[in-house]
Amino acid sequence: MKDSDLLDERQRGRLLWSCRRGLLENDLFIQRFFDRYGASLTVRQARGLSSLMDLSDNDLMDLLLRRSEPSGDLASDEVLEVLTQLRERP
Repeated sequence: MKDSDLLDERQRGRLLWSCRRGLLENDLFIQRFFDRYGASLTVRQARGLSSLMDLSDNDLMDLLLRRSEPSGDLASDEVLEVLTQLRERP
């Protein structure tokens, strides 16, 4: 699959399921992201989101609230794109 290919419904469902978090606050950010971008999620965005989901709940919350910024391998273009979308205000 190419980076720009859209996820199908099954792939989106699996991704959403894998994004469930222990902190309600993180879940709210993620649900808002899926409400806005779920129908148009690309393979590239899914990779970026999956990378963010590998973080602990507290580290993810710090990124979402701009208390920290991604560094090292996490500071990839795809992660930064998704993080920007997650941080957008309603």
